[in-house]
Amino acid sequence: MRLGVDFGGTKIEAALLDSSGEIRARQRVPNPGDYQAAVRAVAELTARIEQETGARADTIGVAMPGSLSPLTGLVRNSNSVWLNGKPFFEDLKAVLARPLRVENDANCFALSEAVDGAAAGSRVVFGVIVGTGCGGGVVVDRKVIEGASGIGGEWGHTPLPWARADEVQPRDWCGRVGCLEQWLSGTGFKRWAGMSAGDANARALAGDPHARVLLDLLADRIARALAVVIDIIDPDTIVFGGGVSNIDSLYPSIRGKLIAHVFSDFVGAKIVKNKHGDSSGVRGAAWLFDADRAASEQMA
Repeated sequence: MRLGVDFGGTKIEAALLDSSGEIRARQRVPNPGDYQAAVRAVAELTARIEQETGARADTIGVAMPGSLSPLTGLVRNSNSVWLNGKPFFEDLKAVLARPLRVENDANCFALSEAVDGAAAGSRVVFGVIVGTGCGGGVVVDRKVIEGASGIGGEWGHTPLPWARADEVQPRDWCGRVGCLEQWLSGTGFKRWAGMSAGDANARALAGDPHARVLLDLLADRIARALAVVIDIIDPDTIVFGGGVSNIDSLYPSIRGKLIAHVFSDFVGAKIVKNKHGDSSGVRGAAWLFDADRAASEQMA
């Protein structure tokens, strides 16, 4: 049995998966927003899941905002800023007392969809989260690519490519100027569009031409941002998650706009919506140890 924990900004969810990937039990609680209380909440949630099923998890994977610094082992780059600078891995390991992996939430999303989701069967997968925030993750041969600095896939904090004169670059929460999160996320869309992405979609479906223009502009900005990813890693599949991913009209629009920006005469990547939805965080976290084993077997 493997347990996955999705440690989000507002909620903490845990799910116990069997060897076939079926969820045996799942529970969620509000994230208390306090470091020590949050560590205790993960431990208590794990205990309740195990009590409910009568099974003990052999391994635990945790999906979290931000990442662990390979230099210090401390959390960095989290938009839940109270996590930054904390020894999250060591503190969780102490209370959970079993093999543990902690990984960026976008990486876990990408892994979930690469293993048995919308990108199953693809060798190189780029996972995109466009929800409250904006993030990315790279998976190759069902293994998360963290990189030498542990920031592989940190797409949301790169600048908007080919910015136009009217695209005034706002300052992001991270301190940088012009990050994709300020343009592509649901929060960013509301800032520059004056309405939520969901409202824009509803109005566009009802025939509102202004809402259609706003969504077309969003698709153009996403296409510009993805073109850089395609030029660098040329993924087999790009899979979308987060609330903005539920706007079905974006997919053909993004695909149609990509060719103007990629350094190629065609776009081979599939552009798809996720299969597992809100479950991808816990599923990807649970698969972390299996992905490590699969990669080791390939290298043997």
